[in-house]
Amino acid sequence: MNSAVQEMLARYAPKDKKETENALKEIVQELALIGLYRSKFFDKAAFYGGTALRILYGLPRFSEDLDFTLYKPDPGFKLQEYFSAIKTELASFGFDVELESVKKTEQTGVESAFVKANTKTHFLKIESSRKFAQQTQSNERFQIKVEVDVDPVTSFERETKYLSQPIATPIVSLKREDLFAGKLHALLFREWKGRVKGRDFYDYAWYVSRGIAVRGGYFMEKAKQSGSLPQDFELTVESLQKLIVDRIQSIDLEQAKADVRPFVRDSRELDFWNVDYFTQITETLRLTSP
Repeated sequence: MNSAVQEMLARYAPKDKKETENALKEIVQELALIGLYRSKFFDKAAFYGGTALRILYGLPRFSEDLDFTLYKPDPGFKLQEYFSAIKTELASFGFDVELESVKKTEQTGVESAFVKANTKTHFLKIESSRKFAQQTQSNERFQIKVEVDVDPVTSFERETKYLSQPIATPIVSLKREDLFAGKLHALLFREWKGRVKGRDFYDYAWYVSRGIAVRGGYFMEKAKQSGSLPQDFELTVESLQKLIVDRIQSIDLEQAKADVRPFVRDSRELDFWNVDYFTQITETLRLTSP
């Protein structure tokens, strides 16, 4: 395994098998971003979602997926065209991965794929993680989902951020105000199918605690595209706060905590999650326009 990978893994100081696997996934994510950059992917698309927030802006929780949005709708876009660049970059650092397109069962505005790798094989490749190989079944695999919105709302703003390891690499991302707008849309309107996605609420608290505003125009365009709000809805700080508080009051916060717990290093920060906490931080929510 490339020594740069061992150096990247060391910065996480993982304490157990799960933390080591999460760290390896994040390293694979970063290397995949470099491969995408080399293939000029960011001429067409920007990075967004929880992993963008984690890697580029310092969100203190692990995130599983790589999410991107095209700059303009393109139903002919094929993520498979970038498989070779991702695989080549990962191979140059010692990762042996497979890439697999997700076959659509219905027409959607998203192109998806999985990056898959054998967990035990890669534990054995890195000296500091070999001790976890004996705890790992030979057929265990870790995977990262890659998704590209090919029918996007385009009223977002973007900026260039830089990966620092293993090499400085420019990555185009949505600005934080637009990332927050997208997260808030997910928090309010995502269909959870019986399991509350607590990661949405963790990220929400992170945004608000840092005084980041929601870009109202992007939020409303996404809500309009998804048909999630009535046509006569008027976006104000007060109307948005009411939507959020109503959503918080409707969920099982214990389920939310159980969802996010595997993705944070110190679960004690979830101990105080309750309706009162989220209601109070929502009072500090800010909007920016357009």
